[in-house]
Amino acid sequence: MSHEDRTRWDQRFADGAYAERLHPSVIVARWAPPGPGRALDVAAGAGRNAAWLASQGFAVTALDISPVGLRRAQQRTPEIVTVAHDLDEGLPPGLGTFDLIVMTRYLNLALIPALIEMLACGGRLIVEVLLQGGGVGPAGGRFRAAPGALAHACQGLRELHSYEGEIEDPDGRNAQVAQFVGVL
Repeated sequence: MSHEDRTRWDQRFADGAYAERLHPSVIVARWAPPGPGRALDVAAGAGRNAAWLASQGFAVTALDISPVGLRRAQQRTPEIVTVAHDLDEGLPPGLGTFDLIVMTRYLNLALIPALIEMLACGGRLIVEVLLQGGGVGPAGGRFRAAPGALAHACQGLRELHSYEGEIEDPDGRNAQVAQFVGVL
């Protein structure tokens, strides 16, 4: 992402975007192993998944391009560690290993091999991305995965769950998603 993207996300979070979405992603709540452990929330936004994971006993690092979104996350859950970083530049060095890594509704399949390398032995990766075909979210191909692309990117993990199709979010909106949950 560029400086313009960071500015746009900062403005969205400053204007209260996603303030009503305090529930964790359904896939995270369903597939996260029990804490304690170390968890990384990639593209954390305002921290809804990070907050929930912390409530489950995880020591959470929230990673996002938007310092404004991360401030909201830390105000809600002071114990999470926040890292502002442009994920188009890859992952920041020195994060260590994690028992759980989640990446929801952010498409950057090129990050997945590096995320897999950051998993501790027996660690779990949970990914949900928007799928080409419609539903909530941006319509552009830059933000939506092609069918089969997520599962292909997650090769090397033992699959616990894989799904492509429509889901209903807790707020009642329908989304076309690709999901993958795997263990190292």
